[in-house]
Amino acid sequence: MFTDWWQWARRRPRAVDVATAVVLWICVVFSSTLTDARIVRVPPLGFSLAAVVPSVVLLLGQRRFPRTVVALTTMCGGVLGVMGGRIGFDPSPSVAGAALVALYLLALRTDLRTTTVYTAGVAGALVVVSAGWGHGALLRPDQIGALSCVLLAGAVGESVRNRRNHLAAVEARAELAERTREEEARHRVSEERTRIARELHDIVAHHIALAHAQAATAAYLLRSRPEQAQDMMDQLAGTTSSALRELKATVGLLRHEGDRDPQTPLEPSPGLAQLPELIASFEQTGLAVSVSVEGERRALSSGTDLTAYRIVQEALTNVTKHAGSATASVRLVYSRRLLTLTVSDDGHAPPATGAPGYGLIGMRERALSAGGRLAAGHREGGGFEVTTELPLETTDPGQHDGQHDGRSDGRHDGDEEAERTAR
Repeated sequence: MFTDWWQWARRRPRAVDVATAVVLWICVVFSSTLTDARIVRVPPLGFSLAAVVPSVVLLLGQRRFPRTVVALTTMCGGVLGVMGGRIGFDPSPSVAGAALVALYLLALRTDLRTTTVYTAGVAGALVVVSAGWGHGALLRPDQIGALSCVLLAGAVGESVRNRRNHLAAVEARAELAERTREEEARHRVSEERTRIARELHDIVAHHIALAHAQAATAAYLLRSRPEQAQDMMDQLAGTTSSALRELKATVGLLRHEGDRDPQTPLEPSPGLAQLPELIASFEQTGLAVSVSVEGERRALSSGTDLTAYRIVQEALTNVTKHAGSATASVRLVYSRRLLTLTVSDDGHAPPATGAPGYGLIGMRERALSAGGRLAAGHREGGGFEVTTELPLETTDPGQHDGQHDGRSDGRHDGDEEAERTAR
């Protein structure tokens, strides 16, 4: 019931102001006409009309001019006290009722310093004025009561304002925490979707490119050398079987339980140890690939190993699809801290048609996720080259982000767009 009344009052603030003004007027008029015998006398007309003024001032101005209303209602309360004493009444502290309400509302809408200054001013003014209508007597019970009411009004207003601010801060923190959790959840979902899309792209693009090349070769050999065409068809079946196995493992990621770490590489997890098999699969399509290794081979983390393998796989797939080249080279350089991986070809890409692909974008995302960087572009003597630097030591992922945010590899947005168009 109280909640319903409170909601009604919040929807009709003017009705509450009018009710407050009427109650204040009744208290001022009738409490000031009580005699010692507790008999209520009829108030004089002039006093009754004058008692309306503080309430009207409070009603009309307290929402727009709270400081001015406090001063005016305090002055009106003092005048009412003097009037009561002059015409034979004993004014009660209720003559300052409008000032007390105005002081309370001022405390709700301002700060502690303003509330303290105006509370002290109202208390001092009422004590001085009450001494006048009490014929100079000080520390009377009505003075002490009026002073206590003033201090209580300021203190209650300050307390209510602090509580409202506290509740507002708690609600704001709760909303911020909820929004942060939702944004974090969306961010993690987006990262996982991007990772799955990248895996699907690498698997599908690689195997489809091989299958297309093998099917085209089998169709060509079927007319002249059917026995070799049969071997090519067997290789095509192996390629499609491998594609189905990797797709099954990747799609299984979408059904994993909540106990799986999203950063764990997909199973099966290929690496540079499977590089000879990868090279052999491309050579079956007629692409000649040379591999060179410089420096002492170093053990790689599972994530870096998978990243290096996928970059070589995607780069050679791009050579098969776009370069029109018969030769490609893969160069691995091991240093103390870095693995530099370079895949280049000597082909001449045909003019780009249709929408740009996501091969280079995916390779660059993989390199960045492993804490490295990637550069790609056309070579001066013809062909295309992809160069990747991957760290050999595990570092804090947060440092990777900071390093790449401030580090430039000499390329601009326009260069990246050209790379996407080229591949």
